Amino acid sequence: MSQQKILEALAAGYVLKSHREMSGKKEFIIRYPDGQTEVVNPKLVKRLREMQLIDSNKKFPVSTFWLTDRGHEITKRQVG
Repeated sequence: MSQQKILEALAAGYVLKSHREMSGKKEFIIRYPDGQTEVVNPKLVKRLREMQLIDSNKKFPVSTFWLTDRGHEITKRQVG
């Protein structure tokens, strides 16, 4: 999955979550409306956060991510 696909998925209402275990292991997962899931490369999520295109609620052990205003704007430009 690419950075663009992550942004498109979030814009479409799909859910990106990070799941952290007590050991420190963290996994990023996109959840689709049909119940399917896809593991996302953590480097892609990190880059999107650095670019301020996504943010999260920073909860432990499960954080939920969303598009920032800048992320919405970028996504609109690329789709429209």
